[in-house]
Amino acid sequence: MFKSNLFLASTVSIFSIIPYAHAQDFVELNRIVIGTQDTSENSVEVTDEDLVRINPTDLQDLFLAEPTIAVGSSLPVSQKIYVNGVEETNFSVTIDGSRQNNKIFHHNATTLIDPSLLKAVSIEPGVAPADAGPGALAGAIEYETKDVADLLPDGRMFGGFTIGEYSTNGDVFTTSNSLYGRKDGFEVLGFIKYAKGGWQEDGNGDDILASGTQLLSGLGKIAYESEIGHRVELSYERVVDDEARPYRANIGQIIGGRPVPLTRNYDLERQNVVLSYTNENPVGLWDPTIQITYSVTDLGVVDDSDASFGQTNSFNGKAENRFALENGSVTTGFDFYVDSADMDYNSLSNPADNFDATESASNIGVYAQARFDVTERFRTSFGARADFQRFEGTTGYTDNFAGLSGNISGEFDITDNLTASAGASHVFGGVPLAENFIANPNWDYSGGLEVVKSNNVYAGLNARFGSFDVSGKVFYTEINDARTPSYRGGPGLTTDMKSTGFELGAGYSWETGFVRLGYADIKTELDGRPADSYVGNYLTVPIGQMFTFETAHTFVDYGVTIGGNAQVVLEEDDTYNPDTGTRGAPLAGYEVFNAFVEYTPPQHENLTFRAAVNNIFDEAYTSRATYGQEFAGAVNPLLEPGRSFKLSLKAKF
Repeated sequence: MFKSNLFLASTVSIFSIIPYAHAQDFVELNRIVIGTQDTSENSVEVTDEDLVRINPTDLQDLFLAEPTIAVGSSLPVSQKIYVNGVEETNFSVTIDGSRQNNKIFHHNATTLIDPSLLKAVSIEPGVAPADAGPGALAGAIEYETKDVADLLPDGRMFGGFTIGEYSTNGDVFTTSNSLYGRKDGFEVLGFIKYAKGGWQEDGNGDDILASGTQLLSGLGKIAYESEIGHRVELSYERVVDDEARPYRANIGQIIGGRPVPLTRNYDLERQNVVLSYTNENPVGLWDPTIQITYSVTDLGVVDDSDASFGQTNSFNGKAENRFALENGSVTTGFDFYVDSADMDYNSLSNPADNFDATESASNIGVYAQARFDVTERFRTSFGARADFQRFEGTTGYTDNFAGLSGNISGEFDITDNLTASAGASHVFGGVPLAENFIANPNWDYSGGLEVVKSNNVYAGLNARFGSFDVSGKVFYTEINDARTPSYRGGPGLTTDMKSTGFELGAGYSWETGFVRLGYADIKTELDGRPADSYVGNYLTVPIGQMFTFETAHTFVDYGVTIGGNAQVVLEEDDTYNPDTGTRGAPLAGYEVFNAFVEYTPPQHENLTFRAAVNNIFDEAYTSRATYGQEFAGAVNPLLEPGRSFKLSLKAKF
C-alpha cells in the first residue's frame, strides 16, 4: 500500500504517436498525445496534423487507434471514455484549462464534445502531475481548441473556411464554417457547425433506435497580445445535441421491467467560458498563467409522464508560475473550484412527487511540480499538492475534507536506442458529487462520507532503431472508496476498483507516412470480483484484449494522401452479473476496418476533397465499452453503425 506522501509523476510516455507524415526522434513514456508533435524532451509543439488525418466526427473516431482507450455507445450523446479501463470522471478533465463537472446522468455522455473544435488532445493515464488539477485519481485528459494562429498563415490578417460533408448511413449532412482574423495584436475567431441526419443502420441492416443526428456546436475567441508578449484571451464554446434517443440513451432496450416508451427526447447542452492571461515571451523566473473559467452542462429529459432537468456547473480557476531553471523548471500555484449538481424533477401526473435536490462542493488546492533533466540520460518529474474541500449535501449537511497527493516519475536512456521509464502516484480525490439524476432530497448523511483515494504505478520500455519504434508498458490503478450512491441506497455507498494491464506498440515511419500497431490487455475489478457495467457506472467496464492498426501515406507530388485504421477486439469471458452473482455472458469479439483518400490539388491548395468508408466489411458489433453486453436476455445493447461512405469538401480562403 502506498503512503500518502508518495510523489506522483509528471508523465513521460508509452507510445510515440508518430505524427502524420513526420518521424520523431524521441518518445515521452507515459503520455498519449493526439494532435501534438514532440520536438524536445521539455516542450510540445502543438499541431492538428493527426486530427486532420483522422477527421473524427465523434470520440470513437478520435481514439480508434489507441488500444488502451475504449469509447462506449454508438451515439455521441451517450459516449463515455475509458482509459486503461477507468471511466473519465475519475480523471482531471479540462477543456482549454477549464475543469469539467459533467456527471449528470448515467445514461448520458460524461463530456459531450465536438472533435471538429479541437487542435489537440493529451491524456496522462494513471500518473498525472500535480499541476494537472484536483481529482486526477486515474490521470488527466486535456482538450485544447483551435486558435487563430492554428488556422491563419503568417503574414495574413484574415481568413476562413467552409466544409460540406455527407454520410450515406443515415443521410447525415454536415456544414462547418469559420472566420478568423488578426491585426495590431488583436485576434478574433468564430466557428459554427450544424449536423442533421436520420436513423443509422447497423451491420445487420437494421435501424439503430433513435440514432438520428441533430448537433449544433460553436466556438468563439477574442484575444489581445502586446508586443512584449502579454496575452489576454476570452473564449466561449457550446455544443448542443437535441434529439429523440432510446429511453435509456446508452441502451438499445431493456427486456422486461416496467413499461416505458421506446424513445424520449434528450436535450443536452454543454458550455465553456475561459478567460486567461499568459506571457508568450517569458523571461527568466517569470512565466505566469492565470485563468478564470466557467463550465456548465444542462440536460432536459422529457416523456409523457415526467420531465427531469439537471445542471452541473463549475466555477474554477488557477494562478501559477513556471520558474525556468538551468536544467529544468518548477511550476507552483494554486487552483480552486466551486461545483454544484442540481436536479429538478417534475411529475406530469402527480405534482406532489415534484422535488429539487442539489449537492455542491468547493475546493482550494496548492501545488508544486518540478521537471528536471538531471543528466543527459536521466530525466525526472516530481510534485505534490494539498487540497481542502468543503462539501454540502442535498439536506444542507456539510463537512470538510483535506488531503495530500504526490507523484514521481522518470525516464533513463539505458542506451542511445533504449529508454526505460517508471512512475507512481497517490491521489486524494475528496468527495465527488453524486450524479444529478439519482440525487435524493431526503438522503441521510449522518453516517458521514468517505473520501476517495487512488494509487497508480506504471513501468515501460521504448526501443528506437532509426525509423522503427517498439514500446511496452505495464500499469496498475486502484481507486479506494469510490463514491457510488444510489437514490434509495443512500449517499455514502462506496466501491473499490482496480485496473491492471499492459500494452505493446510498434511503429515505422518514413518521410511521408507511417504504420503503427498496438495491443493492450486490460483487466478490471470491483470489490475483488470481475467488473460489470452496471455497478461499474462511472468507474469501469470489462475491457479485455484489443489490437489496433493505423497507417497513412502522402504522395506529395500529386497532393494525395491515403490511409486507414483497424480495431480487432477479442472475446472477453471474464464478466460478472450482479443480479445472479455469477459469471455474466461473454462479450463478443469483432473486427472493424476503415479507409480514406484525400486530395488537395497542387494548383489549388485551398481545396481539399476527402472520401472515406467506415466499417468496410459491414460488421455487426457493439463497441467493447458499451453498456449491458454481459446481461444477455435482459439488455439489448446499442450496436455500432454499419458500412458508411463519407464525402467532404473543404475550401479555405
